[in-house]
Amino acid sequence: MDIFKLGDKILALLEVVFGFWNNQVSLVFSMLGESPVDFKNGDPWTIIETINPVFVAVGSSLVVLFFVIGFCSESVDIKEEMRFEVILRMLIKLALAEWFVANNITIMKAIFETVGNLVNALTNGTTSNLSINSTQADTIKNLGFGESLIMLILSALIAIIVIICGFFLIYNVYFRFLKLLIIVPLGALAFSTMGGNRAVSHTVVSYVKYFLSVCFEAVTMALAIIVCNSFINAGLPTFTGSYADWAKTLIYLCELTFTIALTVGSVKGAQSLTSKVFGL
Repeated sequence: MDIFKLGDKILALLEVVFGFWNNQVSLVFSMLGESPVDFKNGDPWTIIETINPVFVAVGSSLVVLFFVIGFCSESVDIKEEMRFEVILRMLIKLALAEWFVANNITIMKAIFETVGNLVNALTNGTTSNLSINSTQADTIKNLGFGESLIMLILSALIAIIVIICGFFLIYNVYFRFLKLLIIVPLGALAFSTMGGNRAVSHTVVSYVKYFLSVCFEAVTMALAIIVCNSFINAGLPTFTGSYADWAKTLIYLCELTFTIALTVGSVKGAQSLTSKVFGL
């Protein structure tokens, strides 16, 4: 009887779930190629630009303070240190620190655009659609009642896992934007330490490293999704050759779900991987 044929219902459920995942991946690709300047129609960035002058004013004041601290800590004998090249070096450091404090947002916007263009180049034309293999689909349609009932339970579990993974995928991308928007105004304070000695200027080095790791995290995320999609589209592993067709389908769905979870894990650890690769 048709009531005992669950294959069409299983396929319908899997198509809905995989369609949801495909939409999430497409949304992630578009967001990773988007600059924080344009995120949410630019409303969050407008707030950042509004409050940034406060940080610039504080940073400009700190430039002079850190310059004096650096000068006092490095000068053992003022008469000996007051050479022309020493004065010139200190003035250059002071000028650079003040320029970076005043133009930190302009520099960051250029980096955002560069990273966005790189992500768009990687994801342009990339096949990211997840679908049921035609062979596996035919197997599901022809399952008996007992086998199809097991498959239906498994499909329901897969649906829950994929939906959760899809939301976690979006969460990680949103969290990246949040981190960038929060640390942008702090750049004025970090760049003000450039005018100090080595101990003080270490702050700006740490800031730049973290900022670059968060920016290029988008590239690592995109690469992780592309590579994991290739795992999914590679088909069944060779060891399944001796299994029954319904068992191959079970293994196929389990491997597919595992790879989706692996994708989310790779995206979540993208910043740490980026920092290690570039030594940031």
